[in-house]
Amino acid sequence: MGAKTLVVLGNFSIGCITSYLAICGSENEEYDPETGCLIRLNRFAEYHNKLLQTTLNQVQDFHPNVNIIYADYYNAVMPIYRFPYEFGFTNGALKACCGGEGRYNYNSSAACGEASATVCDEPDTYVNWDGIHLTKAAYRIISKNLFSTPQFNSLCYTSTSGVGLLVSM
Repeated sequence: MGAKTLVVLGNFSIGCITSYLAICGSENEEYDPETGCLIRLNRFAEYHNKLLQTTLNQVQDFHPNVNIIYADYYNAVMPIYRFPYEFGFTNGALKACCGGEGRYNYNSSAACGEASATVCDEPDTYVNWDGIHLTKAAYRIISKNLFSTPQFNSLCYTSTSGVGLLVSM
């Protein structure tokens, strides 16, 4: 349909997402000793991303004049989960800033925005906002990790006015 450049986002490390930890976590689950994330769900995300990249390569073969870029969210976010304090996340990486009671401050019956939900005072010290979405601080670091790859640098340049990224087509 005329597109020349497509960016396809891979899956996050879903085993580190607060809502999944709260809902799927149990004594029978295997947790990564370094991050506290659910190993089974992260392996699933890695498998999904591997299949996605294979498929994107096949699509690229059919459309050699189109630039298809895989954005590796998984590996862009994992350093945050491995070393949250190095990125300023002093409240850790797995607990939600806005939510309900429980180990991860997530409760599906106390969704962020409802009267029963609690909200932290310093969102920039949390990776997770509401159990599903990450905080602006986390997305800021992820975007820096994504846009530091040579694939993106060759396609994007930063505006001198500071307005953001401009994509050349």
